[in-house]
Amino acid sequence: MRDEAPFPDTGRRSLVLGLGCERGTPPAELVDLAVSVIDRPEAVAFVATLDARAAEPAMHAVARHFSVPLVTFSAARLEAETPRLANPSDLVFAHAGCHGVAEAAALAQAGDGGRLVVEKTKSAHATVAVAVAVAESFQSLAGVSSQGDSTSSHSDSRPEHA
Repeated sequence: MRDEAPFPDTGRRSLVLGLGCERGTPPAELVDLAVSVIDRPEAVAFVATLDARAAEPAMHAVARHFSVPLVTFSAARLEAETPRLANPSDLVFAHAGCHGVAEAAALAQAGDGGRLVVEKTKSAHATVAVAVAVAESFQSLAGVSSQGDSTSSHSDSRPEHA
């Protein structure tokens, strides 16, 4: 599953959780899946996904769990990551318009210098992947990629308590 272990210890938030899920996925399922692949939760900087899943409660639950922003990308932007995917899927392309969601979203937010440290991992209704980035390669915290087609949901992804 993991390309390397443990996660790089850079002393800062450098990990991006890329997530995919079916509509209506129970929030606990996605949170549990995300937690299962992260050794250093304090290193998670972003949760990223396909814009078509931006309203899914499970996505926001993961962002709240890690106290980080949820960033979304269009299918076209995620499709641009296909050459870097470890597990491209024609089935995912048929449903989502891109060859991967979890891996592609993690890599898109991690930027050009980012790389996968956890390939796509599945549960019954969801997927997660993890990318690590150097600070200079992160997409803008405002969520605007170089193509200008991603969005960010900062207010909805913050925890209710500190």
